[in-house]
Amino acid sequence: MVRQTKVDLTSGSILSGLLHMAIPIMGTSFIHTAYNLTDMIWIGFLGSSAVAAVGIAGFFLWLAQAFIIVGKTGTEIKVAQSTGAHDEKGATLYARTGIHITLCIALLYSVIIFLFRSPIVGFFNTNDAHVEQMAVKYLGIIAIGLIFPFGNQVFSGIFNGRGDSKTPFKINGLGLLINMILDPILINGYGPFPKMSVSGAALATVIAQGVVFCIFVYQIKFKHTLYDRFEFFKRSSMIKIKEIVKLGLPPAFQSGLFTFISIIIARIIATYGPLPIAVQKVGSQIESLTWMTATGFAVALGAFVGQNYGARKFSRVAAGYRTAIRVAFGIGAFNTILLFFGAKWLFMIFIREPDAVALGVDYLRILGLSQLFMCIEITCSGAFNGIGKTEPAAITSIAFNLLRIPLALYFSQMTFLGLNGIWWSITVTSIFKGTIVYLWFGHIIKHRPEFKLENEAAV
Repeated sequence: MVRQTKVDLTSGSILSGLLHMAIPIMGTSFIHTAYNLTDMIWIGFLGSSAVAAVGIAGFFLWLAQAFIIVGKTGTEIKVAQSTGAHDEKGATLYARTGIHITLCIALLYSVIIFLFRSPIVGFFNTNDAHVEQMAVKYLGIIAIGLIFPFGNQVFSGIFNGRGDSKTPFKINGLGLLINMILDPILINGYGPFPKMSVSGAALATVIAQGVVFCIFVYQIKFKHTLYDRFEFFKRSSMIKIKEIVKLGLPPAFQSGLFTFISIIIARIIATYGPLPIAVQKVGSQIESLTWMTATGFAVALGAFVGQNYGARKFSRVAAGYRTAIRVAFGIGAFNTILLFFGAKWLFMIFIREPDAVALGVDYLRILGLSQLFMCIEITCSGAFNGIGKTEPAAITSIAFNLLRIPLALYFSQMTFLGLNGIWWSITVTSIFKGTIVYLWFGHIIKHRPEFKLENEAAV
């Protein structure tokens, strides 16, 4: 790996700076999702039952994201703000503290998931013993290696906060390549390797992410110039722990509750049988094209805003936000068109059973209508994170995500929509979330003097 230095986002072209950060972050997000997409492509050949099994287990990997956010979000914000303020010691202290918080949480979560994997899977009550058995095996293997994705995400956040998004992209890209090679070998069996079905997909992911974890540790400790003589095992400051956790808890609670609500909705979906679960699993992976792209700009915007906020360049913060929103609008509009008109072609990449395809087309077209608003919501969340105010986006998301449960029950059971009513409950609430957070951050820019937009040469 080439040695890098931190990137200063407090000067120069705003759009260029955002793209410089966002493109590698989007690439990294695509890589993380590509792990699941690769699994889905190969598991799809095993049938919808195998896809449903991975879909059930996937909810608890999704839940893990909430616990990752506790350490990652606050670390990324404080590292970015320290970098903008030229506080090198502070950036290093926040980075080490964030690693300690994240790895401790990872160990605890891994143990709980591994020990209780059977009753956890049984909660869905799919009435299909084979599906649940596969889900338990998949979840057990993934649980053993959960420390790797936890660590890899906080490592990526540390580099992003310093303005270097290229190194995480390169390292995670190597992990994806390893996963792509191992998936067909371990899922279908090859040579001395027996056919492991869904368990093979889990093992391939654990091995690939383990390699990525080791490379990150080596890079930070021995190769990278972002942190000179970085000490992993030096004691963390309790003050820094509190600061990071305070910033991370609102979005973490938002993410965890979102996953819990999704599990409840999945339970509602399960009343229609295992096939709709498989459809939602595949459909959500396709829909994540929007999420990954928007998240790339949101994380880039968070780093950009964080550095400029730390440097007290408030007008540049506002200018960067407006630039990012324009980009998010274009991304959302494009993905809406793609999902609506390309629904059948996209879904058949993963599952080709006619009944599943018909359900999948409905899912993608209905969810496609919310893609623009999803992009706006995610981008605004990045802006809020950059100024150290993680509560507004979290409050908005929590309120409307909770609303999905009664809406899903009403639309699916009390109207002619049936299963499609569940998808409509997601789209309607996404539209409200995107609209509200956009207006909320706009209010902050308009009414706080330090955020008044000036005519800067950087625009």
